[in-house]
Amino acid sequence: MTIRWPRVLSPTYLSQIIRTQKNPLKALQIFNHVKSKYPNYYHNGPVYATMINVLGTSGRFTEMKDVIEQMRNDSCECKDSIFVSVINMYAKAGLIDEAITLYKNIPRFNCVHWTESFNTLLQIMVDEDQLGAAHHLFVESSCGWEVKYRIRSLNLLMYALCKKSRSDLALQIFQEIDLQGCYPNRDSYAILMKGLCRDKRLHEATHLLYSMFWRISQKGNGEDIVIYRTLLDALCDDRKFEEAVEILGKILRKGLKAPKRCYNQLDLSKCRDGMDIEGTKRLLHEALVKGSVPSSVSYKAMAVDLFREGKISEADQVIIEMQHRGFKPTQSIFEAKVAALCKVSKVDEAIKVIEEDMIEANCLPTGRVYDILVKNLCNLGKITAVLESLNKMSKKVGRTADRETFGILLEMLCHERRYLEASQLLEQMSIKSYWPCANSYNSLIKGLCSLGRQYEAVMWLEDMLSQGKLPDISVWYSLTSIFCNSDKMKVSSEAFNRLRNF
Repeated sequence: MTIRWPRVLSPTYLSQIIRTQKNPLKALQIFNHVKSKYPNYYHNGPVYATMINVLGTSGRFTEMKDVIEQMRNDSCECKDSIFVSVINMYAKAGLIDEAITLYKNIPRFNCVHWTESFNTLLQIMVDEDQLGAAHHLFVESSCGWEVKYRIRSLNLLMYALCKKSRSDLALQIFQEIDLQGCYPNRDSYAILMKGLCRDKRLHEATHLLYSMFWRISQKGNGEDIVIYRTLLDALCDDRKFEEAVEILGKILRKGLKAPKRCYNQLDLSKCRDGMDIEGTKRLLHEALVKGSVPSSVSYKAMAVDLFREGKISEADQVIIEMQHRGFKPTQSIFEAKVAALCKVSKVDEAIKVIEEDMIEANCLPTGRVYDILVKNLCNLGKITAVLESLNKMSKKVGRTADRETFGILLEMLCHERRYLEASQLLEQMSIKSYWPCANSYNSLIKGLCSLGRQYEAVMWLEDMLSQGKLPDISVWYSLTSIFCNSDKMKVSSEAFNRLRNF
């Protein structure tokens, strides 16, 4: 493709040129030689970010590191988001050590603060179960002015400790939050409450609840209902029903600020016998909602939390009660329900939620709810359902899947030997400039050869080579075998003459 160079080059224009290149090495060549064409031109942060993203997403990490080093040598002012992107790409490729090395070198760049890079790397370490390294990173980085808003990182550490059943240590961190110049938020309480209850530290969990009353629940917030439910469920599991009922009363009065007319009419006598633990839990959940001032926020919080725990029928009852009180289910409730149904392989019911239930509730399906459906269908291997959902998403909300979903679906189609459909899907991906990895190209080309579709096979081979990707030797064997046929020798000659140009 011929590039139309302007008389005066701007960084924005160069970024557009780089993004339109199919071959990342060609884009890098343009990036490196543009200064010789425009002596007064200098790369800025967004241009570096574009070039780094192009190389990183195509797996060209060696070249990407060279560009990052060039950015440092140029003392180019850069944003924290560049390093966040690179750290995520390294983590996705399993190069955690490279991500750590980059983070430690950020002070050598012209970057003012790197809070998001710190939180991103800390999250990756927690996800990779590297708790010791995460703690070391926090100690090294949390005291400098470059890292702000430390409550998120403290929440991550508490979450990691609670996963390890060390809620006692998480509680120590919580008690020292003030010393870090931070203030605990709702996530802090939710994380620690779940950890303490899971470890059966109900005495500490109860005191945490009381501190919550005067720290974040002073005005009564419906979103807190999820945290209250965690403690009440734990008390029921420990068969402390009387205590659960007593604490429920305090929650309604002090936590949710419910007027007497709301909670005085509740009949909690059945909660005290404890004959059925799950039944008692449901009664307490119902009392939490009905005994407080009705609000869309409290219903939403309860329904979403129940769906996340897989308690679909109980969450449906919350929706019914919500509608009875005159509130409409929100997008987030339907999204949680679709995800919950997909997790238990109830695909038809999940589709019904989008196509019927949301319409009845005057809640139009969005691209996000379709994304949730498509990703879950991919995880379940429901290829036909994925293709149908993608088609509906395109027609109804004018949106297509993201790069990652397209890539997963392409691999699934090739694995199922549905190569013609995979070829059609790749055409859609090409329109969006979503180029697959070399392995996907290899599988598709060999599959098309096995079907005798030499034209499509050569077309995708040319596409692959144009991006600087090299096919496996098995691909060449497949092409050779299909073209070594007297009827196709002319086509073979034309095809290989074209390929010689790469």
